[in-house]
Amino acid sequence: MSKVLTLDLGTNGARAGVYDLAARRLIAKAEAGYPTRHLPPNRAEQDPQDWWRALGHCVRRALAEAGAPDIAAITVATFASTVVVCDAEGTPLAPAILWMDARAADEARASAHIDHPVMDLCGGANAVEWLVPKAMWLARHEPALWSRVARICEALDFVNFRLTGLWTGSLMNATCKWNYDSRARAFCPELYAALGVPELAQRLPQRIVDIGAVIGPLCEEVARDWGLRGAPVVVQGGIDAHMGSFGANCIAPGSMLLIGGTSNVHITQVPDDGARIEGVWGPYPHALTHGLRMIEGGQVSAGSILKWLSQDIFGLSDADLPALLAAAEALEPAETRLLALDFWMGNRTPYRDARLRGAFLGLSLSHDRAAIYRAAVTAVALGAANVVLDLDRQGVTVDRIVMAGGIMRNPLWLQATVDAIGKPVGLFPDDNLTLYGNAVAAAVGLGHWPGLAEAAAALAPPVQQIRPDPARSAQYRRLLVQYRQAVDVLAPILHDLADGILAEPPA
Repeated sequence: MSKVLTLDLGTNGARAGVYDLAARRLIAKAEAGYPTRHLPPNRAEQDPQDWWRALGHCVRRALAEAGAPDIAAITVATFASTVVVCDAEGTPLAPAILWMDARAADEARASAHIDHPVMDLCGGANAVEWLVPKAMWLARHEPALWSRVARICEALDFVNFRLTGLWTGSLMNATCKWNYDSRARAFCPELYAALGVPELAQRLPQRIVDIGAVIGPLCEEVARDWGLRGAPVVVQGGIDAHMGSFGANCIAPGSMLLIGGTSNVHITQVPDDGARIEGVWGPYPHALTHGLRMIEGGQVSAGSILKWLSQDIFGLSDADLPALLAAAEALEPAETRLLALDFWMGNRTPYRDARLRGAFLGLSLSHDRAAIYRAAVTAVALGAANVVLDLDRQGVTVDRIVMAGGIMRNPLWLQATVDAIGKPVGLFPDDNLTLYGNAVAAAVGLGHWPGLAEAAAALAPPVQQIRPDPARSAQYRRLLVQYRQAVDVLAPILHDLADGILAEPPA
């Protein structure tokens, strides 16, 4: 059997694909959405049961499209740091706290004061998005709920438990989001105790499984419900964007995968030489592949800003979007005389600041929708370029970039990002790279290739090259100077706005 089922749980919905390892291509895929509940001032939640219903719906559709083949393996990837608290039977006790939820900002800041070697592996402090600060918040603000929690996990672990009946964690997620010591292959209970959640060490999934290793067989009940043929095993996956690194064959140092979507994620690797790199998440030893350290950069808000602006603020439908894009594309980046900051939900890198907020500067009564949208696209593109620039400043040179994700469906945003970065970019032929990366892991779990690097090289499809426009790249370089200056000047005001603090009037 050469067919594998690859599942991707993202912010807006679930996706399922059937990948043919013999033909080395995806032969069917389907998707299904689910809602997010946004609560003021900075919370975002989803219902884990919605994930399961959506997965079942799109799996059945993908299998039907593929002709109901026998499935040899299943690999799942999900959005990281979306946290579920369950009872002993795996039943959720509360809505899942979405990765973008920023309620645990105080807890994240507190982690910067903890002196522990593992903290050096994540840049010296936990980010507000991660599981550990969210656990700290629950223990502090919801003690009655926290006392009932038998298992705290991420979306990936919840789905894998439903598939197999086994609680496991991915080495990738544990290393990147749980303060897990990937070199010693051990939890750090003394660190959790110092953070005020000593019980966390026992409530997390205790079995940590490498990417591409078999978790266990699929539960018969799930196989019947989904109409799966064969006797598939479930192979460990990881974080959705990170798994895309295998699909794009962006594993070696010097290569970068940039996933443009609701948020933007920049993934690259560096040698495990102990060199300190600041302003990023990581470098994480062995998180992606053994023997290297993975760096994660990114933007909390990217495509979500453009969707918010066109749909929620302008009231436009999907059918109206091409006209808006055409009008915005007719404007040069600097022609708008606007500068925007892309921090609607804080900044991930290089500032690592959950209290930064978005801004438009230079507005006048002459500005229309096209100019404002163009400025927002420019801001998101500058944010992406700022990550690459800051890594280059620290000696992390990126000479090969592959891009994928929802950005592929917005040509203005895509070209703006390439121009702002100022480097040639390879475009992956499908907008969901995660499905391909999961297939690489499944192939390794089935023993078709000896390791992830070999499987990624063998299965990677060709990419289309797109080059930056030199004149526009020059504009973006100048705009990036203003962008960085604006962050320095506005940060104190943006912090006060995020905290709801009004300035004291002069005496």
